[in-house]
Amino acid sequence: MKSPAKAKAAPQVGIIMGSTSDWKTMSAAATILDEFGVAYEKRVVSAHRTPHLLAEYASDAKSHGLQIIIAGAGGAAHLPGMAAAFTTLPVLGVPVESKALKGLDSLLSIAQMPAGVPVGSLAIGEPGAKNAALLAISILALQDEKLRARWEAFRAKQTRTVLAQKL
Repeated sequence: MKSPAKAKAAPQVGIIMGSTSDWKTMSAAATILDEFGVAYEKRVVSAHRTPHLLAEYASDAKSHGLQIIIAGAGGAAHLPGMAAAFTTLPVLGVPVESKALKGLDSLLSIAQMPAGVPVGSLAIGEPGAKNAALLAISILALQDEKLRARWEAFRAKQTRTVLAQKL
């Protein structure tokens, strides 16, 4: 007799990006979330080309079970800030590297949010996407003991790895 397939967990994290080209960067967040067993969804939601979709997505995110939004954007990088304007969930902004200014424009756009509409600003590119996922995990781990144990084991392993290095 076959055992029933394990039901897919409802996503806790939404990964959104302004275009499919941003997936090259944002897939690093998905990889980390997969490694920790954190369910997520991914969508292209453009602040400029699909503003109504963005408003709907961010406004409904909490009622759909999401707890955190990771938003990656390049250039003008309005996506994280606009998502934060439509939700009370934590929004973590990942500046995607742009051709013109190497992502500095994106970083400044995400970091310079007006007081009262917070966005957690991460590093430019893949390191920022990875850290956005790790920050999301650390937030979720506050309420999830099993995830907290995996998070603490990850951090302890990092410490052991550094301490074991020889010069």
